[in-house]
Amino acid sequence: MIKTAILTISDKGSRGERVDETGPAIKHELGDKDYSISFYKIVPDEMQEIEQELIYLCDELKVDLILTNGGTGFSKRDVTPEATQNVIEKYVPGIGEAMRMKSLAITPKAMLSRAISGIRGKTLIINLPGSPKGAVENLQFVLPAIPHGIAILTGEASECARS
Repeated sequence: MIKTAILTISDKGSRGERVDETGPAIKHELGDKDYSISFYKIVPDEMQEIEQELIYLCDELKVDLILTNGGTGFSKRDVTPEATQNVIEKYVPGIGEAMRMKSLAITPKAMLSRAISGIRGKTLIINLPGSPKGAVENLQFVLPAIPHGIAILTGEASECARS
């Protein structure tokens, strides 16, 4: 099982002014696969809070995968990619590139996504869009590669399987 955390970044959601539909949609998408959701939380669009949660999830809870949603657009308050960049040790550009490329076939607005992915310790962090539809679609695009990436990251894959 891939130990997974879902972190929703939303000012209104963190204040209880909006029901988070995206976090549960992500959880539902992973439901019948080899993922155990060990953490779920909504935090505001505050750089320091996002960074603290990501560090806690990587360093303390030692989850394998963090799926953030929200805060990847052009709004002044959208700081999820920057917070992620501040805590990762390795950048994984292919995941964001694949999500944008596949999403462009659906909507030209996909090129406006600033989502990134990276590694901290043995944890893969992936930024997803804030909308339920966008988050699930983007997750579906990259989901086939995630188990292999996690297996390499956690040392469960042999050197031979990496090629």
